[in-house]
Amino acid sequence: MVGKLLIVTVVMFGFGYALVPMYRAICAALGINVLTLSDKVVFNRGGSSAANTQVDRSRTITVEFDANARGIWKFKPAVASVQVHPGEMATVMYEFTNIQPRTMAAQAIPSYAPMQAMAHFNKMQCFCFNEYTMKPGESKQWPVVFVIDPKLPKDVNTITLSYTFFEVGGKIPSEPQASVALTRASRS
Repeated sequence: MVGKLLIVTVVMFGFGYALVPMYRAICAALGINVLTLSDKVVFNRGGSSAANTQVDRSRTITVEFDANARGIWKFKPAVASVQVHPGEMATVMYEFTNIQPRTMAAQAIPSYAPMQAMAHFNKMQCFCFNEYTMKPGESKQWPVVFVIDPKLPKDVNTITLSYTFFEVGGKIPSEPQASVALTRASRS
């Protein structure tokens, strides 16, 4: 019995180590490219990184950034706009501050103008992918890393990316007991 369990343990351990190469082989066979940037650098056997040939340097797109807050937040992009070539990766930071006297849970929802740009605006990293809990007075900065698909129609020269940052209902921590007691005392 101990011998069988030892064999099963060794096989499971070996299978665990084989998962990473199997995953890479399956992704390569199916044409799925989900490796991170650091993996691409590690697996670049040439020693130097090649230039991105998918960047369309013949045109420039202006990406404007807008921020709306539903609730008491300070929420704004670090820059009003950037100019990028289709296929070129860009990063823009957004700044958040919870100016409420309580902890709040919130999330951002993006919208695009013109609507046809949405299918060509590819976000690699975005604060809009997650919910955030922020303490009173807490400030944070989060990035939006994006690439505009070179297949974007030629008549689109400007894209507006607008975020609405709003409080997530039902996930808000209860108010501290001191402020509840003060509220009840003020009603009396």
